[in-house]
Amino acid sequence: MIEVAHLSKRYGDFTAVHDLSFMVGAGEVMGLVGPNGAGKTTTLRCLSGIIPATTGHALIGGIDVAEDPVGAKRQLAFIPDEPRLFDHLTVEQHLNFVARIYGVDDWQARAQPILDELEMSDKRKLLPAELSRGMKQKLAIACGLLHAPRAVILDEPLTGLDPYGIRRMKDSMRRLSGEGVAIILSSHLLDLVEEVCTHLLILKDGRKLADGTVAQVRTRYAADGAASLEDVFFRATSETGHEQA
Repeated sequence: MIEVAHLSKRYGDFTAVHDLSFMVGAGEVMGLVGPNGAGKTTTLRCLSGIIPATTGHALIGGIDVAEDPVGAKRQLAFIPDEPRLFDHLTVEQHLNFVARIYGVDDWQARAQPILDELEMSDKRKLLPAELSRGMKQKLAIACGLLHAPRAVILDEPLTGLDPYGIRRMKDSMRRLSGEGVAIILSSHLLDLVEEVCTHLLILKDGRKLADGTVAQVRTRYAADGAASLEDVFFRATSETGHEQA
């Protein structure tokens, strides 16, 4: 469902992402982790079509993001860590606006279960200024899921959420995975990644260090396969050398 092939991104003489390849299949939840400056955000922006890759390809559902950006984005939801909302649109008007962009005719019927799941049904008439940080994040998530994407990118999705919201978000990721949605979760919260992800991609300095199921990556960095994900992360990122993408 999500495929990245030999993707590189350069800014002048600086290469932020080096020849990166990976896949996320339907129903898989891939945790994207790495230290600051690893190239995670650049990778996600190239994959979602926000910025162009210098070389290589990113495909959503077999559609090349560069060649057919509209077609690829119809299958994708990209939910950044900082919600981008319109000051003068209510929660309901945000959803209506997104529905018009994606051509979703039955948006009200689709929106109701999403709002219920995110505990936002009573916030329909509120403006962003009237919402808490966590509620703004939930609105961004609701807008992203309205068109029933088959691939979802979540960049630090728990930012601003309270414990109830965190549990709801975990449940939402599990539900989407169960429905065959391919998910990329980028987060520094390794406990979250360990709890909900089926696969793991570790980056450092724009290069791939490890890629596979959580069990495979854990086994690679611990002889008995019993190391915590935190231990795996530190062992992987402290080693010299890089895996070839």
